[in-house]
Amino acid sequence: MRRPFYLNDGSGGAPKLRVFLNLDNLVGLRQGSQWKETKKERILEQLAADGFEGVQLTQDGSLAPGALPHCGLGRINQPQEALSLAEKHATRGDLCLTVHVGWGIEDDEDVFRLVEAILAASEKARLPIFIETHRATITQDMWRTVQITKRFPEVLFNGDFSHYYCGQEMVYGGLEKKIEFLKPIFDRVGFMHGRIASPGQMQVPIDEGISRPAAAVGVVDYFADFRTLWKRAMKGFLDHAERGDVLIFAPELLDGTHYYARLFPGPDGKMTEESDRYAQALLYAKIARRLFQEASAAR
Repeated sequence: MRRPFYLNDGSGGAPKLRVFLNLDNLVGLRQGSQWKETKKERILEQLAADGFEGVQLTQDGSLAPGALPHCGLGRINQPQEALSLAEKHATRGDLCLTVHVGWGIEDDEDVFRLVEAILAASEKARLPIFIETHRATITQDMWRTVQITKRFPEVLFNGDFSHYYCGQEMVYGGLEKKIEFLKPIFDRVGFMHGRIASPGQMQVPIDEGISRPAAAVGVVDYFADFRTLWKRAMKGFLDHAERGDVLIFAPELLDGTHYYARLFPGPDGKMTEESDRYAQALLYAKIARRLFQEASAAR
């Protein structure tokens, strides 16, 4: 078996967490957001001042010299697309790449050919590529994704667990047994997209210090469930990482255009997002760092 191709910073230090921000998190923020920077040339400076250690670029193009470290994202629908995408992002200087793969309606052998092509492209381009656990892709189903790990033990994932928690309603029928079933996926997480879902909504806000906002409906403590999911994925990384390996956690809280942020009428009757997604991203960063410390201390 080939060793999983984690991101490695060459430092020889203990495996570590780095908190990036997916730049789509800044798109369409509601009025009064904690994010105030409007000058494009100062965006990265402000993100660094706020504690983010890098960014995930969501469009083509490069950053200014000396800017924050960056990674990329893309989509692969056919095996022959994998190498060209990997080489493009390696040339841009991305540290790694997360990908949506296929549409979720492929036969098993088509799925395996896609994964095989991605692993080969990652090795040839010397670029870590993480297959995202996402709806409408080959990893939309927990069962099928675990089968991929059996065929390709060296595969690595970008864990966005909102797609399983909501899309497959993980709490229905018992969360604990599903968390145990996900162990082969947790053991192969090399990147994480930060988003919290409820059993019926893909993206919901949280408050610090309580389980979830006081206005939340339903009985499920989704905040506690996501702390468990994230910590299990971090433990999976730490159990398999070597010195110098890096796990990126990148909040990716999207606006209402993508049907993620929920909109409600404000006092003026205008529809507005229920939360400040940038303030939420800052909170996510704090939570992720705390959980990684706990996961590291427990080893």
